[in-house]
Amino acid sequence: MPRKNSGMWYEVHPTPVKGADGKNLVYVRPKSGLKIDMKELEDYCEGMNYSRYGELRRAFDAFIRAAGRFLAEGYRIDTPIGSFAPRLVLTKQITDAREVKDRDVRLEGVEYNPGKLWDKEIKKWLSGFRRYHNPDTQELMADKEQLEQIMRGVVQRTGYITAGMFSRVSGLTLYSARKQLNLWTLGKNPKLLKTQMGREHIYTEV
Repeated sequence: MPRKNSGMWYEVHPTPVKGADGKNLVYVRPKSGLKIDMKELEDYCEGMNYSRYGELRRAFDAFIRAAGRFLAEGYRIDTPIGSFAPRLVLTKQITDAREVKDRDVRLEGVEYNPGKLWDKEIKKWLSGFRRYHNPDTQELMADKEQLEQIMRGVVQRTGYITAGMFSRVSGLTLYSARKQLNLWTLGKNPKLLKTQMGREHIYTEV
């Protein structure tokens, strides 16, 4: 069963943008690491008698197969959890609408609009927000020795590290984690080797 969370945890991090007082503006985001997978969602739904185990996954699979066909044919789909529509793009720049041919149009993905349904449902469960007192990003970035120890610990256990992995164990934002990993790949004696694997990069010891 997923861990119960009475009130959303959030973190506060600085941005590069200066405010009226000359200091960096900050932004908030959900606490790093708060995630459940499909199995945990199934466990919860079964425990609350919402559905039998596996029923939710089968429903998702059936929806994706059916919706995928209709989206590919250009249909917009309205559902209880929001609307889905095909996202179309042109393969080249065209200024005259009459010159657009079928071969110039490509299905790039799916646009999702949750509408107001989620706001209404989520507000039932929220009693407020609680701050997770995460370390200041600038302070973390300043302690290079500690960050390197954290990085090497992960690499020794797994053989590699990604920006997401480094962000979770160090407390850095994903942007700062990626920036620091990239810094370790530079110079005459780099500490890491950066390799692209699919849509992300992995970093291994040199």
